[in-house]
Amino acid sequence: MRFVDFLRSAVLLCAAAATALAAVTVFASGTTQAGEVRVVIIVGWWVIAMLIGAWLGRPQQTNSPIATLLASAKSTTSLPEQRPGAMLLNRLWPLLLSTVLAVGLGLIAPQIPGIGTGFAIIGALAWRRQEAAVTAIEERDGVAFYVEPTSPLKPIKLVRAPGLRRDLASVNGTAR
Repeated sequence: MRFVDFLRSAVLLCAAAATALAAVTVFASGTTQAGEVRVVIIVGWWVIAMLIGAWLGRPQQTNSPIATLLASAKSTTSLPEQRPGAMLLNRLWPLLLSTVLAVGLGLIAPQIPGIGTGFAIIGALAWRRQEAAVTAIEERDGVAFYVEPTSPLKPIKLVRAPGLRRDLASVNGTAR
């Protein structure tokens, strides 16, 4: 699976988890006075989470862990195994597990999925520009980064394969 596709999918899955958890929070809170107060407090946390995520995701370059990951990628001429669904499950199982647990516990204590929603919002907003930054590096260097299949408990590893280099013309028509 290409690393940019993995990053894009991770952001979308974080946003989907936040949406599901928010729906469970609102549904489980009910229409009682205590439930309404709880929802107001949790929505305040969501606003704070949006501000934190927007602040963390504001730089348009790769963050240092991704830069280190890209720099440590091994070069190869063959592509790794392409099973995107298995790769996403293999790498994003903590997000799935925490979402399922929070939904289950939300039926008992609605504040738990509400808190989890905030963290999923932070994750989605903080990682939202990383895919574009990695794409810019791939286009500049003429490579493509792929996620290497590894154990779900080991750190993610990338491989660098030849890609297509994009030459951009300048304003006066000469190539840069």
